[in-house]
Amino acid sequence: MTTVERRSRQDRILRALDHLRDGTTDEVDEVSPFGPEEYRDPEIARQERDHIFGTVPSIVAHSTEVAKPNDFLTLQMPRNKVIVVRQQDGSVKTFVNLCRHRGALLEEEERGQCRILSCPYHRWSYNTDGSLRAITKGQTFGEVDSVERGLVELPTEERHGFIWVVDRAGAEIDVASWLGEEMDEILSEYPLADYVAVRAEGFDEPVNWKLMQDAFLDGYHIQYAHPNTAAKHIHTNVMTFEDYGRHCRFIAPRKSIDRFLEEDSTGHDLSQYVTETHFLLPNSTLLKQPDHFELLTFRPHPTDPGQSRMEMRLIVPKVEDSHLDEAKWTKLWDKNWEILLAVLHQEDFPLLRSSQSGMFSADAAGMLLGRNEVANQLFHREKRRLIAEGEAARG
Repeated sequence: MTTVERRSRQDRILRALDHLRDGTTDEVDEVSPFGPEEYRDPEIARQERDHIFGTVPSIVAHSTEVAKPNDFLTLQMPRNKVIVVRQQDGSVKTFVNLCRHRGALLEEEERGQCRILSCPYHRWSYNTDGSLRAITKGQTFGEVDSVERGLVELPTEERHGFIWVVDRAGAEIDVASWLGEEMDEILSEYPLADYVAVRAEGFDEPVNWKLMQDAFLDGYHIQYAHPNTAAKHIHTNVMTFEDYGRHCRFIAPRKSIDRFLEEDSTGHDLSQYVTETHFLLPNSTLLKQPDHFELLTFRPHPTDPGQSRMEMRLIVPKVEDSHLDEAKWTKLWDKNWEILLAVLHQEDFPLLRSSQSGMFSADAAGMLLGRNEVANQLFHREKRRLIAEGEAARG
């Protein structure tokens, strides 16, 4: 696959209509083999934590989740437990969630607001910029370099309404460079920074993170895994795809577009008839729906290749920009959220749990990604590239 020229949304939708008429889809050149060790090998899991998440930016939150100064959230990254905190100057910083005295967690709540970060063990305290504020009974403790003993900071950047982190202290972060000119421009065209994360929730599952990510790049399974939900609305195995090197986007047509298989579409805005998906390496799937966005992220467990955390976010226009009163706005997005949760918990998660259990079979054999699984092929291609580069640099 090579990087392609950007096409207008309307052109890509018209190509999807051609696929529907012809019973085709975008494809890559070859079937790609892979093995069950991808989802169970502790050494591969280490390489992913170090050479992927410890090297490149990944999304950890929408900006509105820490909207005001001193707002914080905590999460388990693949390499570190962290605290993400909005600063007084409006910037965002991320710190390892660990007191520099004896290693106690500073904060166990998932989110909240704090004036200082205070250790529950001996009450050492830190300012929200990570600097050491006070040592309890410091006159008896001994000399401490307060600058040296501030919280360990991880590279963090806010861009396109998201907070991005590289999970390694001392690493560099440049989100625009990582996205590349094409994908950075695509995201800049969306009102993501003006929207709000009206719902955000995480789920710890006994499933490798790549198995999770693969499921949400795949339009091949919809008819079979979601016959009574998504398959009623979205066509199976029909995709128009654009490869931007590390990232990609693709369109999946909704069944409501079928009227234009025979009817002239000239003069019609066809965007309301499709879902547009953006895969942002390493672990984020951003779905553009006609009236909102959904962000799905997948992070590996810090030690167990058979575990991961999925986070789902519903990103929508603010109530004052929606032309709805607050009660109707809340009802609309509550309903959307409940539908998303039902599909996850009743269909996706049970299937993926059983798949992961099968990966641990002693005689599990080689498997395949098809030519039609184009986004999955890009994901695995780029994952392998990052690991190869990391191992080569490691020597």
